[in-house]
Amino acid sequence: MLISSAYAQAGPAGGGDAGLMGLLPIVLMFVVLYFLMIRPQMKRAKEAKAMVEALQKGDEVITAGGMLGRISKISEAYITLEIAPGTEISVQKAAVQTLLPKGTLKTLQ
Repeated sequence: MLISSAYAQAGPAGGGDAGLMGLLPIVLMFVVLYFLMIRPQMKRAKEAKAMVEALQKGDEVITAGGMLGRISKISEAYITLEIAPGTEISVQKAAVQTLLPKGTLKTLQ
């Protein structure tokens, strides 16, 4: 009477293409996420691992806790840093964040 009847409309003639087109934005979001976030993070982790493996006795470094020192001993998992003349501490190799250019510690003192 006052309310007209509602009828369902037929979908696109292709039918199967509608499902694929619905997944396309999700696939594109994952591709963008990979190139903007995951790939650069993997690259930074690879560079950090290479830097830690290349550490040598005499290198000047900054640890994750902010300690500056010169490497005096290196073992499999730990390094010994000389943070002042006659003062040495042991830290994990993974705690090394930055490799400083030679002579940096002398300019800071």
